[in-house]
Amino acid sequence: MRAAAAQLHSESTVQWINDDLPALGTVTRSGLSFDLILLSAVWMHVPAGDRPRAFRKLINLLKPGGLIAITLRDGPAEPERGIHPVSVSEIEALARDHGAFIERRVDAKDKLGRSNVRWTQVAIRLPDDGTGALPLLRHVILNDDKSSTYKLALLRTLCRVADGAAGFARDRNDDLVAIPLGLVALTWIRLFQPLLRSRLPQSPLNVGYEHLGFVTHAFRKLTEVSPLDLRVGMAFSGEMRAALHQALKDAARTIQQMPATYMTYPNGGPILPVSRISHVPQPSRILLDQAYLSNFGEMFIPRHVWRALQRFDVWIEPALVAEWSRLIKAYASGQGKRVDDRKIADAMTWKEPTRDVGEAKKRAIKLLEDGQLCCVWSQKPLSGATLDIDHCFPWAVWPCGDLWNLMPTHRGVNQNEKRCRPPADRLLRASKDRIINWWEAAYTRDQLTLRERFWLEAASSLPSVKAGNDSLHDVFDAVCLQRMKLKHDQQVPEWQGDKYVAAPE
Repeated sequence: MRAAAAQLHSESTVQWINDDLPALGTVTRSGLSFDLILLSAVWMHVPAGDRPRAFRKLINLLKPGGLIAITLRDGPAEPERGIHPVSVSEIEALARDHGAFIERRVDAKDKLGRSNVRWTQVAIRLPDDGTGALPLLRHVILNDDKSSTYKLALLRTLCRVADGAAGFARDRNDDLVAIPLGLVALTWIRLFQPLLRSRLPQSPLNVGYEHLGFVTHAFRKLTEVSPLDLRVGMAFSGEMRAALHQALKDAARTIQQMPATYMTYPNGGPILPVSRISHVPQPSRILLDQAYLSNFGEMFIPRHVWRALQRFDVWIEPALVAEWSRLIKAYASGQGKRVDDRKIADAMTWKEPTRDVGEAKKRAIKLLEDGQLCCVWSQKPLSGATLDIDHCFPWAVWPCGDLWNLMPTHRGVNQNEKRCRPPADRLLRASKDRIINWWEAAYTRDQLTLRERFWLEAASSLPSVKAGNDSLHDVFDAVCLQRMKLKHDQQVPEWQGDKYVAAPE
């Protein structure tokens, strides 16, 4: 086929290369990268065991923003012709594992008229924000030398911070964003806890807790604490307070000395420089807030990398998880062991708090007794029989159980109209007064503990709410910005709620 093509296009400047999957050794050594890679009736000829390697090779040959077009044959296997079964779900999983996404898929009939054969045309896009951040991150994830999982752990830590605690970031200058090093260390500990409990190796020598610099007596002591308790807003005292404080110091030191030092630009400069404070006084009570977590120092993130982590974490984090899992299996294999994929997947799953609306419901019931409550969206009066607590931004879109995100809603409106959709901008702004009145009455008026929690959660998860601010209008403005971010970055369908929005005069 290549010879026929060369003869047909003898006058063109096409460079014809003899190469094959899964290695693509000749093209890989050339150093070239491509805007478009087409595999027309090719993928079914690649055995299933070779496809992960083949896809990895292909994605590394693609330019940022480039496209891989694959046609998938849906029909009977023909071993004598080297034709193997294929599926769209397999391609979707491979794309997700490498930070790409399915841009379009089209079903088509067989052009030879075979009734038992159909084709699916799939377009895979490698996202690019135009700043160079995504190619830099992909290089670290897929190609950079790694003697342990530390680099991947640091990037996934920053993904989790960017997604759930971006409010703790501050502008250092036009080029850098600073985040508390204690927050990085806290998230790092949360990521490693389940992996080490399951004795999954994190380097060629490591099994379980051995040979990892941050795993000291303090970290081992924290195995008594659920990862869900190691999050912003939680408080510690007594023996566990001392263990947590020391574990954060140990993790911060390891992060500075290892991945932050060895994750570098081609010219040798660090991508994520750290300013660490080694002597951090231990308070009598630890509250995991911005003030305490900043005591350990700061990590500085290039602004374009930070923006990429915020916008594209939905593609970046799966690629990190896939590569981290691959390294674990390689380390285990080098130690003569086999690790079950389900065990890795379970340990890799980021543990979110359950969808607990108990505190918000308790406050809503109290306000119902005083006759002060209506549905924030429809203004319908509420009763014990019609009260629902709604996640303004649904859990399926953004798993956030913060108090500010929980709204009293009429059950019929919530279950039959809003369902799992965030409110559109006009509806959200039309509901502003009711939302602010709910926050004030439920959380900030006379409940000291809830007031502290409300402001701490808002400052952590809403990027433009500053610690110490007491303006509910500022919180509402930040919610509007978060709505815009979710719509822009995830293309989430929204609930318009037109009948609850007054027509303009």
